[in-house]
Amino acid sequence: MALNLSILYRGPLSSCNYGCDYCPFAKHRETVAELDHDRLALNRFVDWVAGRNGDRISVLFTPWGEALTRRWYREALIRLTNLPPVDRAAIQTNLSCGLEWVERCDKSRLALWATYHPSQIRRDDFLARCRELDRRGVRFSVGVVGLKEQLAEAETLRRELPRHVYLWINAYKPGLGDLTADESHRFEAIDPLYPINTQRHASFGRACRAGRSVISVDGDGTIRRCHFIRDPIANLYEPGFEAALIERPCTNATCSCHIGYVHLDHLRLYPVFEEGLLERIPAGAIWVRESPEFAWNT
Repeated sequence: MALNLSILYRGPLSSCNYGCDYCPFAKHRETVAELDHDRLALNRFVDWVAGRNGDRISVLFTPWGEALTRRWYREALIRLTNLPPVDRAAIQTNLSCGLEWVERCDKSRLALWATYHPSQIRRDDFLARCRELDRRGVRFSVGVVGLKEQLAEAETLRRELPRHVYLWINAYKPGLGDLTADESHRFEAIDPLYPINTQRHASFGRACRAGRSVISVDGDGTIRRCHFIRDPIANLYEPGFEAALIERPCTNATCSCHIGYVHLDHLRLYPVFEEGLLERIPAGAIWVRESPEFAWNT
């Protein structure tokens, strides 16, 4: 039976050209051998996708660091977006690389999940890259970590971004108690979905598409339900892995990360994002203040 599968791929890459204080990841400087290992693992994964004739595959790269500064990730996106089985290929990125390579992609299937880090890049430079993406016809969203000290910067970014570009706020969970009610409302004025991201959603025993139509895959091909449940369920490169793609209730008490809770059935977020699920772009201009107020219920 043909698969319709979304894959969150996270290979061994764990380095970044940025050094954000609030980021617990990407503090490692990789050796040439480690980078070669990552490149070979990624190429193996793309080769696997290329062989899935008859399936519908979507891919979101969620690296522990910045991947687009590595040529093999740009080449992977070029190749993936031009493969018949692929509906969407997206990646989380800080947009610090050049963007000429997107012209070799099928841009109808490419998307970028971009994050702005004010301590690492000038706003004007980041905005210039966003405008270039827009000019080149690439779908993308932009995000900012919801730190109290970044609130004014996020508001300025919202004013200066093209209105059709969604700006999401990643709630900084350890600092939520430091925000005043007014500051929280200001974050929500930027991103109407911000209140959803501030919560640790009850998930134990709840139905979730993770492990059924959405899986997490590492560089060795190990399949897990999602990034937040460590128990393996199969290996992508072993025959018969499809038998492991069944519905299971969540085994975690709560889920607080967008790439996890968006797949919980009871939150009903699939209709909110529709085809923009992987790149975190809601359907409809819910972030434009002239639009009707967004209504969301648990």
